[in-house]
Amino acid sequence: MTLPEAFAPIPLSLYVHVPWCVQKCPYCDFNSHTLRDALPEADYVAALIADLESALPLVWGRRISSVFFGGGTPSLLSGDSIATLLAAFRARLPLIHGAEITLEANPGTVESDKFAAFRDAGVNRLSLGIQSFNPSHLRALGRIHDDRDACRAIEIAATHFDNFNLDLMYGLPRQTLTQALDDLDRALGFAPPHLSCYQLTLEPNTAFAAAPPPVPEADLCADMQEAIEARLADAGYQHYETSAFARPGRQCRHNLNYWTFGDYLGIGAGAHGKLTVPGEESRSVLRQMRWKLPKQYLAQVAAGTPVQDEFTVATEDLPFEFMMNALRLNQGFAPALFGERTGLALECIEAPLRRATENGLLERNAERIAPTARGQRFLNQLLQGFIAETE
Repeated sequence: MTLPEAFAPIPLSLYVHVPWCVQKCPYCDFNSHTLRDALPEADYVAALIADLESALPLVWGRRISSVFFGGGTPSLLSGDSIATLLAAFRARLPLIHGAEITLEANPGTVESDKFAAFRDAGVNRLSLGIQSFNPSHLRALGRIHDDRDACRAIEIAATHFDNFNLDLMYGLPRQTLTQALDDLDRALGFAPPHLSCYQLTLEPNTAFAAAPPPVPEADLCADMQEAIEARLADAGYQHYETSAFARPGRQCRHNLNYWTFGDYLGIGAGAHGKLTVPGEESRSVLRQMRWKLPKQYLAQVAAGTPVQDEFTVATEDLPFEFMMNALRLNQGFAPALFGERTGLALECIEAPLRRATENGLLERNAERIAPTARGQRFLNQLLQGFIAETE
């Protein structure tokens, strides 16, 4: 069952992937590659612009609400390259006034002049991959920075940006609860507007999966999570998403667009995208992935074929895809959003909604559908109820 084409326009974000790192971390399963030779910066910037050009027919007439430079390590690029890219983006797709423009940076690649150049180029939000302030834990994670680099990077970021995020991890090899909270307290000492706090997981096809380190037991990790959430609440941070905490008004708008099943165009090596394509009677959701290997990506862009894989999401899979994102939000979503973003009537998932509510995983009323505290804790169990569930 589909809704008429009159529902609200879907916001569009732009994700830009920079696939190189100085060193590949053993826990990382992102599309990142150790930079062994000189960075092919000019060629890659040109390829990103050409990639965007090729995608324009899919997004004509739409405005960009946010831009996110992710990686890899985008801070390996120069300020001039970021300025060139943002100018090229604006020339081809209009950005809304005050669009959030985020760039991820590694504390080991930080220079004050470069941060100033990023700001002057138009970046207005920085995300720093701190992970820990404990030197032994940083070494265990394969990070190229130490605690002094981390502190210096944050101080420089705070000088040039009034909006920045710090990434922290817990459940690190041989980490204690006291050490996890010490990392958090050191981060809070810099009064960051936004914090991302997430548990180390041993992902397939990583060095840690091949040779697992001695990570804390699940119960201790749960204690860390609860203690971190409590301390951040006491410090005035809103826990608005599974692993995201923000001062009022400082939520990451780009990620909120992901979690509310908005659209995003992904350009760059291995970038993923999700675009809603209008039809005569309904809309469909197109997912794309660019070529992953940097050299292959550059060659395919030159050939006019940057997309390695694309498919239309099956109608019966849309409820799960929507819920997989929206139920990460602690406040949930307005019921009307489901129809606006999927083109389906909410009644098609009435059965799994009712079961989740009866099982204490979900709460719902006329204004909001949201995971309970139990649903937040057992999110995977909650989501399983929406797999291929249509009526």
